[in-house]
Amino acid sequence: MDSMEWFRQGGPVMYALLICSLAAAVIGIERFLFYRRAAAGSRKLMEEMPELLKKPWDEAAGLCRGNTRAPAFVACAGIQAASAGADAVLALDNAYGTAAAELRGRLNYLSMIVTLAPLLGLLGTISGMIVSFRIFNLQAGQPLAITGGIGEALIATATGLCVAIFALVLHTYFSQRMDDLLTAMDRTEAAVLSAVRRRAGDSHAA
Repeated sequence: MDSMEWFRQGGPVMYALLICSLAAAVIGIERFLFYRRAAAGSRKLMEEMPELLKKPWDEAAGLCRGNTRAPAFVACAGIQAASAGADAVLALDNAYGTAAAELRGRLNYLSMIVTLAPLLGLLGTISGMIVSFRIFNLQAGQPLAITGGIGEALIATATGLCVAIFALVLHTYFSQRMDDLLTAMDRTEAAVLSAVRRRAGDSHAA
């Protein structure tokens, strides 16, 4: 049985499962590229952070300009706020919330596909069994027609489970990447906040 025959025998629910699998693949590619860029920026920032925080705020803010990826975005928001004499703590909190929302973006769709795909497979199972029993009542002497409906049910179930497993693997992998970046953001925010408070204490002491 080739793939087109498999798809046809799975019944109408296979179209919905195809959409789910394509959506999971597109989200997976987009999130992979997003997290890879963010992770590269994170490593570079963590290497440069000690020296960056030793510079005057104006100079540090100039070096930060243009960084829009977490966690560099969080650090730069705090540094630029300190340079402008604004509330650095508020700027850090706002930037953290924005960056965290971007990191979590679209993962909820993968979670939905993990739940939805088996339900669609179950719907195909029920539909196929209904067809099978209807044929059994009307054409009891045609076992091949009966098993065709059962085959549709099993194909839909198997496909739904495969799509769900695929989406679950993606969701788990990207959730771990997100947690790693959130940890880096926490460290970055703490480092900038410590520098801001230290310099504020030094200015008061002077």
